[in-house]
Amino acid sequence: MKKIAYIFLLAALFSCQTIPSADSPGLSLGKNPKLPEPSSSIIPTVSIAKASQWPEGVMPKVIDSFVISLYSKELTHPRWLYVLPNGDVLVAQSNKQPPKKTQGLKDLVSRYFMNRAGAGKDSPDKITLLRDSNDDGAAELANDFLTHLHSPFGMTLIGNDLYVANTDAILRFHYEVGDIKIDTKKYPPEKIVDLPEGEINSHWTKNIIASLDGTKLYVTVGSNSNIGERGLDQEKDRAAIIEIDLETKQKRIYASGLRNPNGLAWHPSLGQLWTVVNERDELGNDLVPDYLTSVNDGDFFGWPYVYFKNYKDPRVKESMPKNLKPRSPDYALGAHVAALGLVFSNTSQFKSPYNNGVFISEHGSWNRKPRSGYKVVFIPFENNEPQGLPIDIVTNFVVGDEAYGRPVGLAIDKKGNLLVADDVGNRVWRITSK
Repeated sequence: MKKIAYIFLLAALFSCQTIPSADSPGLSLGKNPKLPEPSSSIIPTVSIAKASQWPEGVMPKVIDSFVISLYSKELTHPRWLYVLPNGDVLVAQSNKQPPKKTQGLKDLVSRYFMNRAGAGKDSPDKITLLRDSNDDGAAELANDFLTHLHSPFGMTLIGNDLYVANTDAILRFHYEVGDIKIDTKKYPPEKIVDLPEGEINSHWTKNIIASLDGTKLYVTVGSNSNIGERGLDQEKDRAAIIEIDLETKQKRIYASGLRNPNGLAWHPSLGQLWTVVNERDELGNDLVPDYLTSVNDGDFFGWPYVYFKNYKDPRVKESMPKNLKPRSPDYALGAHVAALGLVFSNTSQFKSPYNNGVFISEHGSWNRKPRSGYKVVFIPFENNEPQGLPIDIVTNFVVGDEAYGRPVGLAIDKKGNLLVADDVGNRVWRITSK
């Protein structure tokens, strides 16, 4: 009872504290962000929109040249999307597993606020197949495609092999075009490799993408902490993108120092890997910006020692190994926006400028006043690089202090439309050109 009382006491302090800071999101956006000095407080800023439900007939708002419609609402905590060759859409319905280890008071308070934000529900642990048979822009079929998974997230298809990233392992399933359910008795799944999970498993989502020749997988694995405060021995094979050779099942670190990478995509003309990353917390309202970046073999992005190459985190006491040479990310997205989904727009049906760049979903802040994120943005590209400032594409997930929805996974469907998974609203939205 005493621990519960502490939780509510701290929750009350967090929710009413008003640490002053300027609303200056423009400082932490773009190719050359101007970052403020770090600030810290005994009580971190907390401002979470309470998870609610979409009222009947209410939808997110889209920019003038787009139209939004409801693709499916037959879902529970939909996180990630994958479009199959025949146009069927796979939706990973997933959440974090309960921690295996008793956590400290700070973690308990954090869990309280995550519950408020809609992230505390039991994990459905399944993948659902959506099918729009009559091509009217809404899925008539929502079928359990794979069940009894373990916090599934990333999915990718190579030939007849469907790879699924659980939070603790990558599994391979046999898939035939048109299947609405995987027959795991006839074709038992095969474990490819184990992935870091552990007693805490702080950043649990594991995304995957296949190499362009289909011989390798690339896997995002977030850190097990904010800045390594649990000890760097708890960060083995974490804060990294891992490469897996599918023939030998050997894995290696492809890029490191990425606090929590999520979305993965191949640059349409260069064939280069890109990702979006959630950076560290508790350095102030405008630090540290999440980012979009290209990723090369051997890249190190600084976590936990530095951010944006040259900025040292004053809280990290360990010295950065001399053999590590940090590089700066390509593009700052703003602090605490929680960038998750990433998709290049070149295969979409959208017209210029929206056919040359990336769509990014921003799940939304929990520790910034005013809040940031809670929207889908577009970053234009010129000369194969991001340029200018983000353009808001889908907004109004939050009204007042209520979050009707929060965007997560993104995909371009077979018709070239943008699909958006909404894990609080329990929907998939479809964005088309007007």
